Amino acid sequence: MPKSDEEEQKPRIKPIVEAADTLSLGISIVVAVLLGVGIGWLLKRWSGIDWLFWVGIFIGIAAAILNIYKAYSKQYKAFEKLAKEERYAIKKRASR
Repeated sequence: MPKSDEEEQKPRIKPIVEAADTLSLGISIVVAVLLGVGIGWLLKRWSGIDWLFWVGIFIGIAAAILNIYKAYSKQYKAFEKLAKEERYAIKKRASR
């Protein structure tokens, strides 16, 4: 059964990759916090200093915030690139 040209050119994996990218942000936040908790627990256990546990948690939360910032920056750059395209320039079309 031959496929039409439109079906062949349509990317099949793109929606899956976009969904995985969005899902991976949530997973990376959880993993960053859990790694921070693990690092804090290990530091506390090895050194016996209780407040090092909280340092590890802080490191995990900071890593999660950094992941969110990186994802935001990536999406913002994509938005800026899209906004520069002629077909999406509403202000230019309205002034004609």
